Amino acid sequence: LEKQTIAVVNPATNQEIVKVDMNTVEDLNEAVSKANKALPSWKGLTLKARAEIMYNYRDGLKQNRTVLADLIQAENGKTHGEALAEVDKAIEVTEFACSMPQIATGETLEVSRGVTCRDQLEAVGVVACITPFNFPCMVPNWTISIALVLGNAMILKPSEKVPLTALKNAEILHTAGVPKDMFQVINGDREIVEAICDHPEISAISFVGSTKIAETVYKRASQNLKQVLCLGGAKNYLIVLPDAHVDMTASNIAASFTGCAGQRCMAASVLVAVGDCESIISKVKEVSMTITPGKDLGAIITEESKNRIETLIANAERDGATVVLDGRNISMEGSYVGPTILDNVTPEMEISKEEVFGPVLCIMRVDNVEEAVSLQNQCNYGNGAGVFTQSGSLAAYVSEKLSAGMVGVNIGVPVPREPFSFGGWNASKFGTGDITGKSSIQFWSKKKKITTKWNPEDQINWMS
Repeated sequence: LEKQTIAVVNPATNQEIVKVDMNTVEDLNEAVSKANKALPSWKGLTLKARAEIMYNYRDGLKQNRTVLADLIQAENGKTHGEALAEVDKAIEVTEFACSMPQIATGETLEVSRGVTCRDQLEAVGVVACITPFNFPCMVPNWTISIALVLGNAMILKPSEKVPLTALKNAEILHTAGVPKDMFQVINGDREIVEAICDHPEISAISFVGSTKIAETVYKRASQNLKQVLCLGGAKNYLIVLPDAHVDMTASNIAASFTGCAGQRCMAASVLVAVGDCESIISKVKEVSMTITPGKDLGAIITEESKNRIETLIANAERDGATVVLDGRNISMEGSYVGPTILDNVTPEMEISKEEVFGPVLCIMRVDNVEEAVSLQNQCNYGNGAGVFTQSGSLAAYVSEKLSAGMVGVNIGVPVPREPFSFGGWNASKFGTGDITGKSSIQFWSKKKKITTKWNPEDQINWMS
């Protein structure tokens, strides 16, 4: 039978770039079989030897930085600067993976006279990584180098909208010295995702995408007794206090809600103004008006997504929100929504509950900090949140009270840097641990404990 194909479309032009073959469940089964056969020799390498290959991979990412950014821009539609920044983050996580010989070490302790206990980390086995369209390079690389350096074989299932970056990543990995069967890319849609969840020889799965699908994947894969970590959507609230630095706050918030066209789980969704913040809100609008679609604002991934965003804006306006800055009806080639700011948004409105995934900022107004914190904490999501203030005590109070996995103080996109980990709370994450940082080591490995006794002359006790 002839393979099915999917068209890869450039969102900035809505023109087809290329057609890519879609894989079948049989292809997945064959990939897992190959990975299992190749696994013993890869696991047999020392951690240091695998780390040296990751150093090669890191060099390959740097050498192909522009090539990868070009692919990201073409199939995702973000600006070239944003694409380069994405590759840089992939390099940073790879550098963290290179440090595994120093941090993924076991522990040895003499627990009784002549008796020692030690532990060591071992690979989980064949693992899978299911990734979204919005970061074709960064999100897969949250897991690739860490899982591989710990001795696993990986199957990557990228979003069918952005397969080209994944295929180039695989080429760079194989050139670096990772055996081809140890890292394989499988292109597909829902059928492949379900097959990954059900495959008896895939031991662990990471997923990044919408909350609805993240929850579905988590339930299905965990029912099949797999180790699963699924990151979902977000609704990130940034609390602004009247004493916040006007220029810094405005530039950070504008960059946060428009960066990557708002198509990221760490984008600012809601500005919660505590008291009189008019000068700051005016500055946010002023800065946002300078951000130009096609120049420093990327495209929306599909025309369907663009229409959904504009419908959410229209519904909010119908329900009483004030359109302060309107980014609808952009008359240019491609799928673009300009920076949009809605004031007088209330918690009951659809747009205050749904993840917009576009360059849209909602403004809510409250009288005090307690109300602001309550708004965030009533939200189902808990990915990121932040506070803008010059008061250390208020910053500490808000940081302590917010129900979110990642909190920023005077930062619009509070993503931690390695070795600190990425991961949210509540409906933004299903599973335990985080996807990057030291927490990820436990997810991609299993611990073996070995107790040793060499003194036969010593009396037998409960440790014998």
